[in-house]
Amino acid sequence: MHQISKCVLKLTISLPSHKTLTSFFIRFRPCTLTTIASPETAQPQEIQIANTVLQSHNLKTVNQEILSVEWTPDLVHRVLKRLWNPGPKALQFFKFLDHHPNYSHSSTAFDHAIDLAARIRDYKTIWTLLARMQARRIGPSPETFAIVAERFVSAGKTPQRNSGYFILFYFVNRFRADTVSYNIIANGWCLVKRTPKALEVLKDMVEKMKKRKCELDVISYTTVVHGFGVAGEVDKARGVFGEMVKDGVLPSVATYNALIQVFCKKDSVENAIVVFEEMVRKGYVPNSVTYNLVIRGLCHVGQMDRAVQFMGRMKDDECDPNVQTYNLFICYYCNEGEIEKGLEVFEKTGSGNCLPNLDTYNILLSSMFVRKKPDDLLVAGKLLIEMVNRGYLPRKFTFNRVLNGLLLTGNQDFAKEILRLQSKCGRLPRHFKL
Repeated sequence: MHQISKCVLKLTISLPSHKTLTSFFIRFRPCTLTTIASPETAQPQEIQIANTVLQSHNLKTVNQEILSVEWTPDLVHRVLKRLWNPGPKALQFFKFLDHHPNYSHSSTAFDHAIDLAARIRDYKTIWTLLARMQARRIGPSPETFAIVAERFVSAGKTPQRNSGYFILFYFVNRFRADTVSYNIIANGWCLVKRTPKALEVLKDMVEKMKKRKCELDVISYTTVVHGFGVAGEVDKARGVFGEMVKDGVLPSVATYNALIQVFCKKDSVENAIVVFEEMVRKGYVPNSVTYNLVIRGLCHVGQMDRAVQFMGRMKDDECDPNVQTYNLFICYYCNEGEIEKGLEVFEKTGSGNCLPNLDTYNILLSSMFVRKKPDDLLVAGKLLIEMVNRGYLPRKFTFNRVLNGLLLTGNQDFAKEILRLQSKCGRLPRHFKL
């Protein structure tokens, strides 16, 4: 019986384009008595309609206005994109338009609406929309299935955890599921550490794909490799990887990354490095994720010198260290009490093309309170100011912790400066006045 392995650190699925809203500017022409937008500067039609829907408590009150519009599938899609965030309003608009005398929803519009309903976990609406699609013979399609499955998987839902999950079985034998559909489901089982169930899904996929003379893809194998790693089944992960190669499916860099992560977390970093060297020997080019996995593994076992060597090798391979790479070194140096070395690494992030992020500052700020030295608390105050200047907003807890530390060490003037900064950032209670 074929064991299938698919390694995906994280499945990348194309999300519907309606999740990205296009920014727009509205310019009004000044006038003496009234302000009227010229035809050239008028709002796009979808924005006007979306605003009307949002402002109305009941669409029946704007019945005539909506019915008078010349609806096209493209216009409906654009309006639904505009109404993506207020999901219930978007569904209300979709249902209202479903009874329009001169317009019928396309399968894509139904997919949009099903995605909205799945996002807000409105299972009754999902069922209704699926039934309408079937009655009109416009679906459901594999794309519809992928949308519903991705929503459940991203929420970590399984049949035992959510009664709405059985909606997925509506699709069984209704269309020929492709590898993407199977991969989504298998990855979901892996995420909840149900690797045997993921294997069952992929086994079913293998049988059906073979009947259709289709081949498994690298993503399927990669997902299972990663799933076994999550479950701590190192030998099985390695076995599936070997079987993948035997079956003629070439691993990708992501596959190797998944296997390296398995060894770093569940086995030994030495075995991970063996896989890394094998990967390079076969002509694969490691990316920043690959290097970061090995560096994390070396840091975790206290081999900081070798980790530094790997970062040098990373630079030699023209793979620039990113902020996650620097954060690894800062975190492990600080955890070992070598805060000065952590600050040295931090200086490199500020002087190069790789700027520190919110995690960088949080790691350093936390470490400043370990030794309880007055100088460390002064550094914490300076880091907090720099953090705000770079556009990051610290939590109230962070502000208060630094303030308390400065006051306890007699740095009242610096504490006042931090307090003013806290007020400027809106992190002071409303009743508090400077």
